Amino acid sequence: MKKDKIILLFTSVFYTGHVPFASGTVATLIGGVPLYIALSRLEPAMYLVVLIILCLLSIYLSHCAEVILQEKDSSKIVIDEVIGYLVALVYLPVSWKIMVIAFVLFRVFDISKLFPVNLVERKVSGGAGIVLDDVAAGLYANAIVQLTIRIFPDFYV
Repeated sequence: MKKDKIILLFTSVFYTGHVPFASGTVATLIGGVPLYIALSRLEPAMYLVVLIILCLLSIYLSHCAEVILQEKDSSKIVIDEVIGYLVALVYLPVSWKIMVIAFVLFRVFDISKLFPVNLVERKVSGGAGIVLDDVAAGLYANAIVQLTIRIFPDFYV
């Protein structure tokens, strides 16, 4: 079915979810970084609105992909990594240093599944469960970067 292929194309971030190792990291690089660069031109409030829409769409499409693949939280579904990375950059100045630091912190928090990220992953199912643990990891990364910008403002320029 053509509809299924389109859903899998987007939820696998152009099939990076099929990479046999570090597919989440690859998806963040291939999908998240370019999308952030494009969205970073928006006013911060509009960036947030677009992010919320993308998050809701990703939840729905991730649910659909689970049904198509007949796999719970399939490793092929990596659109959540893109959403988490975009969350990690909300209301932050646009700079390559911040993009790199947010990327590394997001990946560390996403992989390590610290509380409450691990709680979201265990307790929430379907598309929401797939996406929201990455949103939580993105919030952790964002908070750390926000804090360090205030402590070391010149480092990020």
